[in-house]
Amino acid sequence: METRYSRNRIYLTESEQEKIKRVPVLIGGAGIGSVIAECILRFGFENITIVDGDTVELTNLNRQNYTESDIGFSKTEAIKKKLLSINSKANIKTYNCFIDKNNIEEIIEGHEITINALDFTTDIPLLFDQLCREREIPILHPYNLGWGALVAVINSDSLLLDSISRNKEKFNEVHVVEYASSYMKFWGKPQNWLDEIIESYKNEQEVLPPPQLSIASWLVASMCTNLIYKIVTNKKIKTFPEFYMSSIDN
Repeated sequence: METRYSRNRIYLTESEQEKIKRVPVLIGGAGIGSVIAECILRFGFENITIVDGDTVELTNLNRQNYTESDIGFSKTEAIKKKLLSINSKANIKTYNCFIDKNNIEEIIEGHEITINALDFTTDIPLLFDQLCREREIPILHPYNLGWGALVAVINSDSLLLDSISRNKEKFNEVHVVEYASSYMKFWGKPQNWLDEIIESYKNEQEVLPPPQLSIASWLVASMCTNLIYKIVTNKKIKTFPEFYMSSIDN
């Protein structure tokens, strides 16, 4: 095993390390995706594409992989610079744009694993899943729950996220979190802390994005890294409507 990854030994075989090095991973969204990108790069994934049209803002710094010197610059270029400072030989490709119906197929093309960390302000995240599934490309959905993290995996055999949508209500990430909370209650593992957060968020007077903490960003990044590794090395995983949840607040 090459020196860079020598401390990965025992956890990964040499052949597994070589295999993940070549796998092209697409990260849609450079918010929580910025943390996932660093985690998978350090683990050994060296072919990473990141897509986002946003610039870094001060409010991103509580949980995303940026610094004050990045404020005002594009997220994709800022995270690319950081990733190349970790591994200058890595193949880091970026698209400084938002994914839309005109570019989505071109962006997805050629990737074997995708991370769907797109904002649910449009139907693009659902279209992203649909197109990836048609191409038999597994998709991971990461969610920052503050004191915990949630990851749902979509593949050609699983359900899509909007299978849990309610009537004609516009689907968003809160529905996934509420579904996960209900699921845990059904199986006798209630997440009371999460129910309280959901209720408080829904009762806020202003229309604001969900609250998130740095704790969950790194927790969800580690979960995604482990799952991508398992998918690439053909290990068994759970797919939606099952999911993975981890919390430090139980």
